[in-house]
Amino acid sequence: MKSSEKELFDDIDYRILDCIQSVNNISNIQIAEIVNLSAPAVHTRLKKIASQGIIDKQVAILNQQRLGFDLLCYVYMSTDIHREEELRTLEDQLINIDEILECHSLTGEFDYLMKIVVRDRRELAQFIRKLNKMKVTRIQTNLSLREVKSTTALPIKGEF
Repeated sequence: MKSSEKELFDDIDYRILDCIQSVNNISNIQIAEIVNLSAPAVHTRLKKIASQGIIDKQVAILNQQRLGFDLLCYVYMSTDIHREEELRTLEDQLINIDEILECHSLTGEFDYLMKIVVRDRRELAQFIRKLNKMKVTRIQTNLSLREVKSTTALPIKGEF
């Protein structure tokens, strides 16, 4: 967050942000009780926060194991593509692959890191075949054995 934006928020705003990023569908009344404000005041502050683009989206996080997605993998990928328009085409292709939950352009040994979810080894093999059709020079796949920590909450608690 830019220092100018940071100055627009007070401790109550940060506490409100912490509430909404921790609990899906928390009501303004519940937030008001936690931060010791009225529900209308919370609503006003949330509108201000939203108008500044601080809230990207609000979603439900589904349980991947209960839905049959048993393999969470991290895939490192390198490519020899260096031209801007070809990179854009490659990245557009990556964006449109449903198995990819996250994709990051990297510095260092690999060009991209992807967090993917698939149901089984067969789907993982199909996913890797998709990547091999995209001018990929190197792929390294790591399977997650177990999840030690998973959160989408930013560590803003220290702000208030």
